[in-house]
Amino acid sequence: MEAKRPFSARRFFLQWEWMLVVLFVLVNVFNSFLSPYYLSPTGLRDVTMTFLDKAFIVLPMVFIIILGDIDISVASIVALSSVVMAMAFGAGLPMPVAIVLCLVVGTACGAFNGWLITRFKELSAVIVTLATMIIFRGIAYMLLENQAAGHFPGWYTFLGWGYVFEVPFMLIVFVVFAVFFAWVLHKTALGRRVYAMGSNPMAARFSGLKVDGIRMLVFTATGFMSGVTALFLTSRMGSTRPNVASGYELEVITMVVLGGISTSGGKGRLIGAVLAVFLLGYLRYGLGLVNVPAQILLIIIGLLLVIAVMMPNVLSRKKLP
Repeated sequence: MEAKRPFSARRFFLQWEWMLVVLFVLVNVFNSFLSPYYLSPTGLRDVTMTFLDKAFIVLPMVFIIILGDIDISVASIVALSSVVMAMAFGAGLPMPVAIVLCLVVGTACGAFNGWLITRFKELSAVIVTLATMIIFRGIAYMLLENQAAGHFPGWYTFLGWGYVFEVPFMLIVFVVFAVFFAWVLHKTALGRRVYAMGSNPMAARFSGLKVDGIRMLVFTATGFMSGVTALFLTSRMGSTRPNVASGYELEVITMVVLGGISTSGGKGRLIGAVLAVFLLGYLRYGLGLVNVPAQILLIIIGLLLVIAVMMPNVLSRKKLP
């Protein structure tokens, strides 16, 4: 049995998640000096509803990148799920049925990705999901062309803008999902197998792990969570178009990588990705209050990504006690 290393405060506090906590505090202090309106409790609460919709996809994307894979079709799945839901409701189906259909479409798209990736092993996940990204978005345009669809019932807006005891409903749902995904990743056999597959795929396969089944499950879950994102995004906007969620795939991957999830697979914690979601969300909010150009924000996010990628290599060169 392997002996446990003695606890080291230095090693503990040099973990990337603590770096993100420090960055988060610095961002909030910096933003508070930029604008006197930033620290408004109501504003800090309500702004979560503008960036948490895409955060639902961050949770399963952590699993995908730990596996050493990637999924760039998630934004197109969001668009297709949203369009199908709107068209189903417009055709006369009850809204609850249209919502279920939205989730079914998202799940089916994710399962299709998983099937292609596990069936045609010579193709990388990036190639497969690049193709399905085009296909799913193309189907959305075929169904709705360049038109908008909406006119949803009033109660549906509660998903994107509702409160439960003064707490945004979207935030409550996100916390529930985040706790569940963290439990699966860090406390279950499935999570341990995901790490094993990401660390050494060949060894995981020869050790008897159901590699294809796990990849299939993870990609299917990503499709389902893309459907969840479609529900909240469409509710927040009040309508949908085939071009909704454009660029979400890059934002989601940015949050995951900034959260310390290794793109080579096998490393990272879900809490880091969650911290990155709020770090980038509040960074955008604070800079937006003073009308900082979007190009400046992109430069800042790019620098943060460079630091996130470089930091593990820098720390690994140091001999920590």
